[in-house]
Amino acid sequence: MKHFWQDYHTFWPALEDANLPHWQEALKPRLEIALDPQANGNLPRWLPALESIHRLPGSEHAVLDQPVVQAWSKTPFVDPDELTQTLKALMPWRKGPFEIEGVYIDTEWRSDLKWARVAPHLSDLTNRRVLDIGCGSGYHLWRMLGAGARFAVGVDPGLQFMAQFLAMKHFLGPDLPAWFLPLTLEQLPLRQQCQQFDTVFSMGVLYHRRSPIDHLIDLKRHLRPGGELVLETLVVPDDYGQLLVPKDRYAQMNNVWFLPSVSELQRWLEKCGYRNVRCVDVDQTDTNEQRSTDWMQWKSLADFLNPDNPDQTVEGYPAPRRAVLLANTPRG
Repeated sequence: MKHFWQDYHTFWPALEDANLPHWQEALKPRLEIALDPQANGNLPRWLPALESIHRLPGSEHAVLDQPVVQAWSKTPFVDPDELTQTLKALMPWRKGPFEIEGVYIDTEWRSDLKWARVAPHLSDLTNRRVLDIGCGSGYHLWRMLGAGARFAVGVDPGLQFMAQFLAMKHFLGPDLPAWFLPLTLEQLPLRQQCQQFDTVFSMGVLYHRRSPIDHLIDLKRHLRPGGELVLETLVVPDDYGQLLVPKDRYAQMNNVWFLPSVSELQRWLEKCGYRNVRCVDVDQTDTNEQRSTDWMQWKSLADFLNPDNPDQTVEGYPAPRRAVLLANTPRG
């Protein structure tokens, strides 16, 4: 478990610079619980791979501002087949893509396509403190650093995602200011008058929340006055109605609760006290963006759509359509 903990040696001092010194005292006992090896029976599967990766030297160069997040060295130091097998021990890889020392990790999601839809509309991330809720393996954290962010924290309860993130950080650069917390948004500490993130991202999370309004309010609590929320979520077409509440599953997911229309979602954000709410992109997910690969060999989007009508899920609902909305907190 030491590699799960050692990354925080740089995190705790960085909290002072981010004006979040109270986080250390609150987070340490929560992380002790989250990282308890007895709490996750899959840890013995992932730890040997992570140990093997950390025995290798880090890479000499990192590329964070391109669709494929890369780490490479002028002189190869590892057999690519051996590295492939080590990284595949952390499968399934869902968010990426990455390329490490010539080994291309072809993830289920082309997360670069989502970033390409989001990034042009963001406020300049240069020198910003950013929080990414539901960060998965951390692909977007690296892209945020590539766009100039100076402090990036990803939050996701999945320890497999954390193992993948730490593997990438080992090669990309252990001193890069990105960190992973295996927690939920609700477990993050709050202190009145100390909401210090400039930008908060919630991408692919809202529809999994049983109380989406509470989620939007919780996100707002971590933003400074005038800060920016980046919300990316599933929506239904406006002509479908205000809201879809799936009877059972949606696209074979059993944890989808609410899919609003864009206009309904805008009202939710305004009701929660956000200002300057605007929808900047709507896009229907296709099988170029989400698909099975050698690195994620389970069923994927093609299996969740009606084979006779790709505009419908297998349950007969509108096919996955994702909207990006931006909003700001009041300035005071």
